[in-house]
Amino acid sequence: MMEAVLILMYVYAFVVGCCMASFINVVIYRVPLGISVAKGRSFCPSCQHQLHALDLIPILSYICLGGKCRYCHEHIGMRDTLLELLGGLLGMLCFYRYGFSMMTVIAFAFVMLLQAIAFIDLDTMEIPNGLVVGCFIIGFISIPFLHIDMISRIIGIFIVSVPLIVLNMVIPDAFGGGDIKLLAACGFFMGWVNVLIGMFIAVLLAGGYAIYLMLSHKIDKGGHIAFGPYLCIGMFISLLYGSQLLSSYLSLFGL
Repeated sequence: MMEAVLILMYVYAFVVGCCMASFINVVIYRVPLGISVAKGRSFCPSCQHQLHALDLIPILSYICLGGKCRYCHEHIGMRDTLLELLGGLLGMLCFYRYGFSMMTVIAFAFVMLLQAIAFIDLDTMEIPNGLVVGCFIIGFISIPFLHIDMISRIIGIFIVSVPLIVLNMVIPDAFGGGDIKLLAACGFFMGWVNVLIGMFIAVLLAGGYAIYLMLSHKIDKGGHIAFGPYLCIGMFISLLYGSQLLSSYLSLFGL
């Protein structure tokens, strides 16, 4: 009986994750264009035709329509559908990590904001302030549920963001202002230890990708890449498994 309930909860987490990611796709598309995400029905970007409920079922609508708009028959890119699938998997991962608890909801809300931030930054090289404020709000909501003391949270606001501000004074545009504000918000949410771990993961991922781009001559030494996506990946991994990663790392040195 319990196994059946558990399977049902994972299915529920997947469905909710897909639906929320579908809304996040709207955020990713509309926010950079200055279009309200709260008003107006979804529409086809090619023909501007308003979409009906049957056109908006996550993943299934794309499959049933053959990847084309029902009205103008223009091809629809797979990215939105893949992000819906990712949202479902992330919903399941949050439930796997936190189970029947408020932290599942908080972690999922956080990762949905990170998903929006990552892809907006990837598309525009900018991180909207409103989404960063959303991360701060989640940090406040998490206080009764994520047992990190307030001193650690306050230190977390400054421990990475301030050095990056100083670095930007020495090397202009080394990091974007949105990256710095996002780090401050994540530091308040997760505390200084986890934000450092998340930053370390982000630097490894971004550095590895930058090296690949330079070796393949797709970017020169003075080029820029969006750092936000790597920050988002690092922060989410650190939120879920930062303590375990730190323990494993310290155990390598017998600490």
